[in-house]
Amino acid sequence: MKAGDRRGPLRRGWSAWRMRAKRRQLILRAMRAGRGLQPLADRTAAIRPGDILGFVTLRNEMQRLPEFLAHYRALGVAHFLMVDNASTDGGADYLRSQPDVSLWSAPGSYREARFGMDWLSALLLRHGRGHWCLSVDADELLVYPHCDSRDLRALTAHLDAQGIAGMGALMLDLYPQGPLDQAPATGSVTERLPWFDPGPYRCQVMQPRRNRWVQGGVRARVFFADRPKRAPTLNKLPLIRWHWRYAYVNSTHSMLPARLNDLYNGPGDARLCGVLLHSKFLPDIAARSAEELARRQHFADPDAYAGYHRALTDAPDLWHADSVRYRDWRQLVALGLMAGEGWPGDP
Repeated sequence: MKAGDRRGPLRRGWSAWRMRAKRRQLILRAMRAGRGLQPLADRTAAIRPGDILGFVTLRNEMQRLPEFLAHYRALGVAHFLMVDNASTDGGADYLRSQPDVSLWSAPGSYREARFGMDWLSALLLRHGRGHWCLSVDADELLVYPHCDSRDLRALTAHLDAQGIAGMGALMLDLYPQGPLDQAPATGSVTERLPWFDPGPYRCQVMQPRRNRWVQGGVRARVFFADRPKRAPTLNKLPLIRWHWRYAYVNSTHSMLPARLNDLYNGPGDARLCGVLLHSKFLPDIAARSAEELARRQHFADPDAYAGYHRALTDAPDLWHADSVRYRDWRQLVALGLMAGEGWPGDP
């Protein structure tokens, strides 16, 4: 065999070794990060085998927490494991009073902790093994086919029966009609932010991890039209039956082992998948963006996104003639933004 004929297998072997080394590094980072978490309310002794667990890192999300907890309790999350990163809005005190919440404090740098993933990974490693684990942000509400009649226990039982280790989702930005700072002050997320972009969305497969890279929607349209490759990543893998060998690499956008990234192929994927309704654009977005210009905690290259945050401080109107008003999960299936193939009773 010529040397050139061996190059492909050698390259693949080297790539596989690097990914294994990366996964070990991330697990070790999680173990170290776990030692720095300070328990504020540890109720994990109440966790039972088979419980579905919710994992969240947050900062100053008090206005979202009541609806967030109510939404996921209704879906069947039995216990929430949450990391608070120096909140000043009373959210930590509120969470400490919730009987199904365990809470830790992480006063360090969100950015240096891989945007909170080291902290979250520590809890997943410590408490998530063998459980179906839902890892989401406080501004994300998961919907999926039949979520109004079938909870996460039914969903995960179906995935288990099919031998499927997780479910992917599109992060769908919701927004009001009119300036962002004039959105209604009360009501549910979908009442306050009733509009979204139905498309276009594009998906690329990135090597060597085979992670998907979905971009598009309102933020690409409004803030990154001249720099489409800078638009935020919208695909996530929020629901996983956790194994101690697993690791999130880039937020919940990608995972190792690489085969887990094949669980979701973006909008248009016919397999069972969901949508994360994203409430980023509540009226406090202008103040949050001004704070982020100073804190520089949410992007690996904050300078590249300074213009984005400056634009948000002006509370722009994101609505346009092709905006669609949110109705329910059936609408999202009809638009091809999620699907339920293989689950009895599909629309």
